[in-house]
Formats: sequence, structure tokens, C-alpha cells
Amino acid sequence: MSLTIRFLLGFALVASVGWFVLFSQLIQRVERQYMEATEAPMVDMANILAEILAMEAKDGLLNPTVVKTAVQRAQARELNAQIYNQAKKQVDMQVYVTDAQRRVLFDSAGIKKPGAISNRRDVVLTLNGEYGARSSRINPYDPLSVLMYVGAPIRVNEQTVGMVGVAKPQRGVLAFVWETERWLKWTVTTTMLLMLAGIFFAAKWATKPLTDLTQHALAVSRGERSALPYMPGHQMKTLATALENMRDALEGREYVESYVQSLTHELKSPVAAIWGASEILQEGNLPEEKRDRFLGNIRAEAGRLRDLLERLLRLAALEKQKTLLKREPVNLGAVFERAWNHLTVLAQARQLQMESQMASDLILEGDVWLIELAVSNLLQNAIDFSPSGGRIKVKAYRFADRVVMEIEDEGPGVPDYARERIFERFYSLPRSDTGKKSTGLGLCFVKEAATLHKGSIELVPGGGGKGTKAVLVLPRGTA
Repeated sequence: MSLTIRFLLGFALVASVGWFVLFSQLIQRVERQYMEATEAPMVDMANILAEILAMEAKDGLLNPTVVKTAVQRAQARELNAQIYNQAKKQVDMQVYVTDAQRRVLFDSAGIKKPGAISNRRDVVLTLNGEYGARSSRINPYDPLSVLMYVGAPIRVNEQTVGMVGVAKPQRGVLAFVWETERWLKWTVTTTMLLMLAGIFFAAKWATKPLTDLTQHALAVSRGERSALPYMPGHQMKTLATALENMRDALEGREYVESYVQSLTHELKSPVAAIWGASEILQEGNLPEEKRDRFLGNIRAEAGRLRDLLERLLRLAALEKQKTLLKREPVNLGAVFERAWNHLTVLAQARQLQMESQMASDLILEGDVWLIELAVSNLLQNAIDFSPSGGRIKVKAYRFADRVVMEIEDEGPGVPDYARERIFERFYSLPRSDTGKKSTGLGLCFVKEAATLHKGSIELVPGGGGKGTKAVLVLPRGTA
């Protein structure tokens, strides 16, 4: 699981728990405040009606006629009140009046008939001098059928002669509450989703250096040349530098071990030849002809050793490069001409013919020295493996954003068993005419040069399955 997903899941878990706790408490608080806002004016209304009824009382007897008439007229009115999203069409507040003995004198809802005894909690509490309030659901199956009751005592000459209660259906209030709940749910959920999206992109941005560094490490483990990506921040730069130093140390150790083993193997043959020739020369009684032949062998093997060491030094410097150190416009046609001119003497000695088809303006960007050495090595291989009197065909052209050079000889071709190893260091095939092998570093050098230019090199059978065609592909733009 990636760090981005871990950050996102962790935040989502914490945010979900926080959202659940906050929302449950918030909804309870909203509902309570709506009820408080409704109950406060009901208390005021009940006490105003109590004073009106007290003023209409005679000899301690209550006369609810005025209140009854006012309530009935008010309930008969058609209202057109738009309270935010709720439309109010009529007065829905109810009023009831009882005397001190809890006998009902008036009930606008018609629930209790006049003269009936009321044992409702708000009536009993109010007549006992306490705050009388209650809530009841008219229909037990309808959560919106809640009525809130508030009572107020009716006092005449400091004596309680009855009570008046007001009742308010909570359908409209609960509609407000539920609308607020829906709004809160939508707002909080949308905010959470936006925060999750923000956290996701922030986590992607924060972990991008780690992702780049991981891709770099994977490329290194596959043996690819990968440049160290840019790392922001002190910690990431320190980590990247440490990783690169560790890579260089490991590569250096493996490089030395590989070179020691390969070089030891390659040096055995010329050293043995020189040693054997020197021992024979020490006898002192050799004919002049044999002495000259053994001295020639020593010079030839010494030259072979010198060539091997020079190529090794050149290849070692190339293999340490991670990117091109020099970039400039390179004319591939001019590079080919220079390389061929250096090898013309060898080609003429073997009576080889060269056929060239070079497109004009083959310009690419790269290191001219590396490209020229790569072309020279490919031409050298073609000359070495071509039969005397044969032909070497060279073709260069543009393909999309790349430049392609093909060098084809008429030699024996690359055997199937050698195709997977042909670019290995020190691996070489015997020449068809002499049976001798080269240092086995030429094609390895070509591959390194092509890789540094973000290009490729491939050996394929020539036309008609005869000979070998080397295909060098290099990008035209910045490598």
C-alpha cells in the first residue's frame, strides 16, 4: 500500500470519527435550540392570556368568552406567511382554560369537553404553583404529530383561580430541524470530500520525491543508467545522496570484481605467449630466423596487451558516466567519413568495397567523440568479419525523431548461441580468415555509447540471411 493511500485512509478514519461525534452533538444542540426558541414565546403567550382572563374574571369566576372568541377568529384567518422555506397558512396554536379544580372551561382543540376534569401534567403542575410544560405525540406512529404544552396560572387578588395552557404543534418546528440536519449533512459531507481530495493531492505532492527516488532505485537495480532526480528539502536530499553513494560503492565493488576476473582471463593468453617465447630465447643457440619469429611474437602480444589496456581504460571511463558530459550538434555523415578514412587502409588490404547511402543533413545532438568511436568500432567489426573482396553496405536515414545507421557485411553472421552474449565485455568471436579473436570490447563500447545517448544498438542477420547488419539508432533531440 502506497504512502499516499495510507495518508488518505488515516485521515478518512480520523475525520469520519470526528464527523460522527461532532454531527451527533450538533444535531442534538440544534434540535434543543429550536425547541427552546419555540417554548419561550409560548410561555409569553400563556402569561398574556392569563392576565386577560384575570381581568375578565368576576367574583373569582373565570369567563373564557373573550379568549375563546379571539382564538376562534384567529384560527379562521387565512395567512400568507413565508417563513424562509416554510409557508404558514393558518394559526395552529391551541388554547385551553381550566378552573382551580381542574375543570375544563374551554378547549380550542375539542379534546376535553367543558366540565371534564383534566389530569394532564401541565395542568396539575401549573395549579400547584410549578412550571407546567409537557410534550405529547397525538399519533404514536407519526413522529411529526408532537404537541408542546405550556401552562400559566390565572391569579385574582393573589389567589390562583385557574390556569390557561397553550399548545403548539411541532410539525413545522421539526421540519425546520430536519431541514437543518439535511443541510448540515450535505455541508459536512461535501467539506469532508473536498478535504479528502485536498489531502490526496497534498499527499501525492509530498510523496512524489519518494516515488521518484523509488523509481530511480528500481532502475538502478535493473542495471539501467538513471540520473538522480531532483530532491526538495534537506532530509530528501540527504537520503538521495546517501542512496547514490551506496549505489556508487556497490557498483564500484562489483565493477572491480568483474574487471579483475575478466582481465585475468584475457591476460592469460598473451602473458603465456610472451613467457614461452622469452624462455625459448634464453637458450641462446637459436637460429636467427627462429629468434626473429619469437621476438615478433613478443612484440605482437605486447601490442595486444597495450591495445587491451587502452580499450579497458576508455571503456571504464565510459561505464562510469551516468549522463552525457558534452552535448553539441553532430553531423553523422561527417562522422562516418572520418571513421571510414581511418580504416580505409585496412579495407583496401582486404580488397573490400564500400557502398554508402547517406541521407543529407543527418544532424543529432550528442557527444561527437563517443558517436565517432561507436561508428568506428562497427566499421572495424564489419571489416574484420568480411571475406576478402566482399562488400560493406552503409545506410543512414531519418526515422521520426531519430537517426538510424545500418552497417552490413557479408561475413558468416552471428551464431545463435552468441546472440545473447555478443555485447558482453571481453566476449569475442573468431575471425573467419585468421581464427583469432579481438579484445571483445568494441561492441560493449558501442552499447555504452548508445545507452548514454538514449539510443540502441542491435545486430540482425543481413539481407537474405547472409552476413550481419548492425543497426545503430540515436535520437535527434537532446539525449
